Amino acid sequence: MSRTTPRSGDRLRWWVYALLGLAVFACVFPLYWMFVVATTDTAAATNLPPEIVPGGNFFHLAGLVFSTVPFVRSIVNSLVVAGTIGVGQALLCALAGFAFAKLRFRGRDPLFLLVVLTMTVPTQLAIVPQYMIISSLGWVDTLQALIVPGLANAFGIFWMRQHMANAISDEILQAARIDGATTWQIFWRIAFPLVRPAAFVLGLLGFVYAWNDFLWPFVVLKSPEMYTVQIAIKALQTNFSIDLGLAMSGSFLATLPLIVLFVFVGRRMVAGIMDGAFKG
Repeated sequence: MSRTTPRSGDRLRWWVYALLGLAVFACVFPLYWMFVVATTDTAAATNLPPEIVPGGNFFHLAGLVFSTVPFVRSIVNSLVVAGTIGVGQALLCALAGFAFAKLRFRGRDPLFLLVVLTMTVPTQLAIVPQYMIISSLGWVDTLQALIVPGLANAFGIFWMRQHMANAISDEILQAARIDGATTWQIFWRIAFPLVRPAAFVLGLLGFVYAWNDFLWPFVVLKSPEMYTVQIAIKALQTNFSIDLGLAMSGSFLATLPLIVLFVFVGRRMVAGIMDGAFKG
Protein backbone atom coordinates (compact mmCIF):
# COMPACT_ATOMS: atom_id res chain seq x y z
CA MET A 1 0.00 0.00 0.00
CA SER A 2 1.28 3.43 -0.82
CA ARG A 3 1.38 6.00 1.90
CA THR A 4 0.38 9.54 1.05
CA THR A 5 2.45 12.20 2.70
CA PRO A 6 0.31 15.07 3.98
CA ARG A 7 1.15 18.35 2.38
CA SER A 8 2.32 21.25 4.51
CA GLY A 9 -0.87 23.12 3.62
CA ASP A 10 -2.98 20.27 5.01
CA ARG A 11 -0.95 20.13 8.23
CA LEU A 12 -1.38 23.86 8.79
CA ARG A 13 -5.02 24.01 7.77
CA TRP A 14 -6.30 23.51 11.33
CA TRP A 15 -4.35 26.59 12.40
CA VAL A 16 -6.23 28.60 9.80
CA TYR A 17 -9.59 27.37 11.07
CA ALA A 18 -8.53 27.99 14.68
CA LEU A 19 -7.57 31.58 13.91
CA LEU A 20 -10.78 32.13 11.96
CA GLY A 21 -12.77 30.69 14.86
CA LEU A 22 -11.06 33.05 17.31
CA ALA A 23 -11.72 36.01 15.02
CA VAL A 24 -15.41 35.09 14.72
CA PHE A 25 -15.69 34.68 18.50
CA ALA A 26 -14.01 38.05 19.11
CA CYS A 27 -16.48 39.73 16.73
CA VAL A 28 -19.66 37.96 17.83
CA PHE A 29 -19.21 37.72 21.60
CA PRO A 30 -19.55 41.50 22.32
CA LEU A 31 -22.84 41.51 20.41
CA TYR A 32 -24.03 38.41 22.29
CA TRP A 33 -23.01 39.88 25.64
CA MET A 34 -24.81 43.11 24.79
CA PHE A 35 -27.95 41.03 24.18
CA VAL A 36 -27.43 39.24 27.51
CA VAL A 37 -27.30 42.55 29.39
CA ALA A 38 -30.28 43.81 27.37
CA THR A 39 -32.32 40.81 28.57
CA THR A 40 -31.40 41.09 32.26
CA ASP A 41 -30.51 44.32 34.06
CA THR A 42 -27.63 46.65 34.89
CA ALA A 43 -26.16 44.23 37.43
CA ALA A 44 -25.41 41.72 34.67
CA ALA A 45 -22.83 44.11 33.22
CA THR A 46 -20.75 44.14 36.39
CA ASN A 47 -21.17 40.59 37.71
CA LEU A 48 -18.09 38.43 38.13
CA PRO A 49 -18.09 35.93 36.54
CA PRO A 50 -20.09 37.68 33.79
CA GLU A 51 -23.55 36.53 32.81
CA ILE A 52 -23.54 34.36 29.69
CA VAL A 53 -27.18 33.20 29.63
CA PRO A 54 -29.85 35.61 28.34
CA GLY A 55 -32.63 36.54 30.73
CA GLY A 56 -36.30 37.20 30.15
CA ASN A 57 -36.39 40.95 30.62
CA PHE A 58 -35.79 42.06 27.06
CA PHE A 59 -39.35 43.01 26.09
CA HIS A 60 -39.78 45.01 29.30
CA LEU A 61 -36.58 46.99 28.65
CA ALA A 62 -37.45 47.40 24.97
CA GLY A 63 -40.81 48.84 25.99
CA LEU A 64 -39.02 51.31 28.25
CA VAL A 65 -36.80 52.32 25.33
CA PHE A 66 -39.77 53.08 23.09
CA SER A 67 -41.60 54.94 25.88
CA THR A 68 -38.58 57.01 27.00
CA VAL A 69 -37.51 58.37 23.61
CA PRO A 70 -39.17 58.51 20.15
CA PHE A 71 -37.13 55.49 19.10
CA VAL A 72 -39.20 54.52 16.04
CA ARG A 73 -38.94 58.07 14.69
CA SER A 74 -35.20 57.99 15.36
CA ILE A 75 -34.82 54.76 13.38
CA VAL A 76 -36.77 56.28 10.48
CA ASN A 77 -34.56 59.39 10.60
CA SER A 78 -31.43 57.25 10.56
CA LEU A 79 -32.76 55.20 7.63
CA VAL A 80 -33.46 58.39 5.65
CA VAL A 81 -30.07 59.92 6.44
CA ALA A 82 -27.99 56.76 5.98
CA GLY A 83 -29.87 55.63 2.87
CA THR A 84 -29.55 59.01 1.15
CA ILE A 85 -25.87 59.26 2.03
CA GLY A 86 -25.20 55.72 0.80
CA VAL A 87 -26.85 56.33 -2.58
CA GLY A 88 -25.31 59.80 -2.87
CA GLN A 89 -21.80 58.57 -2.22
CA ALA A 90 -22.17 55.73 -4.71
CA LEU A 91 -23.24 58.12 -7.49
CA LEU A 92 -21.33 61.34 -6.74
CA CYS A 93 -18.05 59.66 -5.86
CA ALA A 94 -18.35 57.53 -9.00
CA LEU A 95 -18.78 60.71 -11.05
CA ALA A 96 -15.75 62.33 -9.43
CA GLY A 97 -13.72 59.13 -9.76
CA PHE A 98 -14.59 58.93 -13.46
CA ALA A 99 -13.50 62.52 -13.99
CA PHE A 100 -10.16 62.03 -12.21
CA ALA A 101 -9.47 58.69 -13.90
CA LYS A 102 -10.61 59.19 -17.50
CA LEU A 103 -11.08 62.87 -18.27
CA ARG A 104 -8.26 65.23 -19.17
CA PHE A 105 -8.45 68.74 -17.74
CA ARG A 106 -6.02 71.32 -16.43
CA GLY A 107 -4.99 70.79 -12.80
CA ARG A 108 -6.43 67.29 -12.58
CA ASP A 109 -3.53 65.65 -10.78
CA PRO A 110 -2.89 68.49 -8.25
CA LEU A 111 -6.62 68.63 -7.50
CA PHE A 112 -6.76 64.87 -6.93
CA LEU A 113 -3.72 65.12 -4.66
CA LEU A 114 -5.48 67.85 -2.69
CA VAL A 115 -8.55 65.63 -2.33
CA VAL A 116 -6.43 62.75 -1.04
CA LEU A 117 -4.60 65.01 1.40
CA THR A 118 -7.89 65.96 3.03
CA MET A 119 -8.03 62.39 4.39
CA THR A 120 -5.11 63.28 6.68
CA VAL A 121 -7.14 66.00 8.43
CA PRO A 122 -9.13 64.78 11.47
CA THR A 123 -12.86 65.15 10.93
CA GLN A 124 -13.21 66.83 14.34
CA LEU A 125 -11.34 69.88 13.01
CA ALA A 126 -14.09 70.49 10.46
CA ILE A 127 -16.93 70.61 12.97
CA VAL A 128 -16.71 74.33 13.79
CA PRO A 129 -16.55 75.68 10.19
CA GLN A 130 -19.07 73.08 9.09
CA TYR A 131 -21.47 74.14 11.84
CA MET A 132 -21.02 77.80 10.86
CA ILE A 133 -21.97 76.98 7.26
CA ILE A 134 -24.96 74.89 8.32
CA SER A 135 -26.10 77.65 10.69
CA SER A 136 -25.83 80.32 7.99
CA LEU A 137 -28.01 78.17 5.73
CA GLY A 138 -30.62 77.75 8.48
CA TRP A 139 -30.22 73.97 8.54
CA VAL A 140 -29.58 73.50 12.26
CA ASP A 141 -31.85 70.79 13.68
CA THR A 142 -32.72 69.43 10.23
CA LEU A 143 -31.85 66.19 8.47
CA GLN A 144 -30.27 67.95 5.51
CA ALA A 145 -27.59 69.18 7.91
CA LEU A 146 -26.57 65.51 8.22
CA ILE A 147 -27.18 64.46 4.62
CA VAL A 148 -25.50 67.16 2.53
CA PRO A 149 -22.02 67.08 4.16
CA GLY A 150 -21.92 63.29 3.80
CA LEU A 151 -22.89 62.95 0.14
CA ALA A 152 -19.25 62.75 -0.96
CA ASN A 153 -15.90 62.25 0.73
CA ALA A 154 -12.25 61.92 -0.18
CA PHE A 155 -12.07 58.18 0.50
CA GLY A 156 -15.03 57.49 -1.79
CA ILE A 157 -13.54 59.58 -4.59
CA PHE A 158 -10.19 57.81 -4.23
CA TRP A 159 -11.90 54.38 -4.09
CA MET A 160 -13.93 54.98 -7.24
CA ARG A 161 -11.05 56.63 -9.10
CA GLN A 162 -8.89 53.53 -8.60
CA HIS A 163 -11.65 51.21 -9.79
CA MET A 164 -12.39 53.41 -12.80
CA ALA A 165 -8.72 53.47 -13.77
CA ASN A 166 -8.36 49.68 -13.52
CA ALA A 167 -11.70 48.49 -14.90
CA ILE A 168 -12.17 50.75 -17.93
CA SER A 169 -9.81 50.89 -20.88
CA ASP A 170 -9.25 54.08 -22.82
CA GLU A 171 -9.98 52.22 -26.07
CA ILE A 172 -13.58 51.58 -25.00
CA LEU A 173 -14.10 55.26 -24.23
CA GLN A 174 -12.53 56.34 -27.52
CA ALA A 175 -14.79 53.96 -29.43
CA ALA A 176 -17.84 55.36 -27.63
CA ARG A 177 -16.82 58.92 -28.51
CA ILE A 178 -16.36 57.95 -32.15
CA ASP A 179 -19.91 56.58 -32.08
CA GLY A 180 -21.12 59.98 -30.86
CA ALA A 181 -21.69 59.27 -27.16
CA THR A 182 -21.56 62.23 -24.80
CA THR A 183 -19.49 62.24 -21.61
CA TRP A 184 -22.59 61.61 -19.49
CA GLN A 185 -23.66 58.69 -21.74
CA ILE A 186 -20.19 57.19 -21.50
CA PHE A 187 -20.29 57.40 -17.71
CA TRP A 188 -23.84 56.13 -17.22
CA ARG A 189 -23.96 53.41 -19.90
CA ILE A 190 -20.35 52.18 -19.96
CA ALA A 191 -18.27 53.25 -16.96
CA PHE A 192 -20.75 53.00 -14.10
CA PRO A 193 -22.07 49.50 -14.97
CA LEU A 194 -18.48 48.21 -14.98
CA VAL A 195 -17.76 49.53 -11.48
CA ARG A 196 -21.23 48.96 -10.02
CA PRO A 197 -19.97 46.37 -7.46
CA ALA A 198 -17.42 48.87 -6.14
CA ALA A 199 -20.07 51.60 -5.99
CA PHE A 200 -22.39 49.20 -4.14
CA VAL A 201 -19.71 48.52 -1.52
CA LEU A 202 -19.00 52.23 -1.16
CA GLY A 203 -22.71 52.91 -0.65
CA LEU A 204 -22.89 50.24 2.04
CA LEU A 205 -19.86 51.66 3.83
CA GLY A 206 -21.39 55.12 3.68
CA PHE A 207 -24.69 53.75 5.02
CA VAL A 208 -23.02 52.03 7.98
CA TYR A 209 -20.87 55.07 8.79
CA ALA A 210 -23.85 57.42 8.68
CA TRP A 211 -25.93 55.02 10.78
CA ASN A 212 -23.24 54.84 13.48
CA ASP A 213 -22.27 58.52 13.40
CA PHE A 214 -22.73 60.23 16.75
CA LEU A 215 -20.61 63.38 17.04
CA TRP A 216 -21.98 65.50 14.19
CA PRO A 217 -25.67 64.63 14.82
CA PHE A 218 -25.12 65.34 18.52
CA VAL A 219 -23.83 68.82 17.63
CA VAL A 220 -26.44 69.82 15.06
CA LEU A 221 -29.67 68.14 16.23
CA LYS A 222 -31.68 69.75 19.04
CA SER A 223 -35.27 68.46 19.12
CA PRO A 224 -36.17 64.83 20.00
CA GLU A 225 -38.27 64.32 16.86
CA MET A 226 -35.16 64.93 14.73
CA TYR A 227 -32.90 62.54 16.66
CA THR A 228 -31.06 59.79 14.85
CA VAL A 229 -30.83 56.41 16.52
CA GLN A 230 -27.42 57.07 18.11
CA ILE A 231 -28.63 60.31 19.70
CA ALA A 232 -31.75 58.51 20.91
CA ILE A 233 -29.53 55.98 22.70
CA LYS A 234 -27.65 58.86 24.34
CA ALA A 235 -30.99 60.31 25.47
CA LEU A 236 -31.68 57.09 27.40
CA GLN A 237 -28.95 58.12 29.87
CA THR A 238 -29.28 60.73 32.57
CA ASN A 239 -26.63 63.20 33.64
CA PHE A 240 -25.94 61.36 36.89
CA SER A 241 -26.49 57.65 36.19
CA ILE A 242 -26.57 55.12 33.38
CA ASP A 243 -29.03 52.25 33.23
CA LEU A 244 -26.83 49.79 31.35
CA GLY A 245 -29.67 47.36 30.79
CA LEU A 246 -31.75 50.09 29.14
CA ALA A 247 -28.78 51.41 27.16
CA MET A 248 -27.81 47.93 25.96
CA SER A 249 -31.40 47.22 24.97
CA GLY A 250 -31.46 50.41 22.87
CA SER A 251 -28.07 49.58 21.38
CA PHE A 252 -29.19 46.08 20.44
CA LEU A 253 -32.35 47.43 18.78
CA ALA A 254 -30.21 49.95 16.87
CA THR A 255 -27.88 47.17 15.71
CA LEU A 256 -30.63 44.90 14.38
CA PRO A 257 -31.12 46.82 11.08
CA LEU A 258 -27.39 46.51 10.33
CA ILE A 259 -27.47 42.79 11.09
CA VAL A 260 -30.43 42.31 8.74
CA LEU A 261 -28.67 44.37 6.08
CA PHE A 262 -25.51 42.30 6.33
CA VAL A 263 -27.46 39.02 6.17
CA PHE A 264 -29.00 40.04 2.85
CA VAL A 265 -26.06 41.82 1.19
CA GLY A 266 -23.00 40.49 3.05
CA ARG A 267 -21.94 38.10 0.28
CA ARG A 268 -22.41 40.76 -2.38
CA MET A 269 -20.41 43.21 -0.27
CA VAL A 270 -17.47 40.81 0.04
CA ALA A 271 -17.63 40.10 -3.71
CA GLY A 272 -17.57 43.81 -4.42
CA ILE A 273 -14.54 44.35 -2.21
CA MET A 274 -12.68 41.47 -3.87
CA ASP A 275 -13.74 42.57 -7.35
CA GLY A 276 -10.75 44.83 -7.88
CA ALA A 277 -8.38 43.31 -5.33
CA PHE A 278 -6.18 41.54 -7.89
CA LYS A 279 -6.36 44.08 -10.69
CA GLY A 280 -3.57 46.45 -11.42
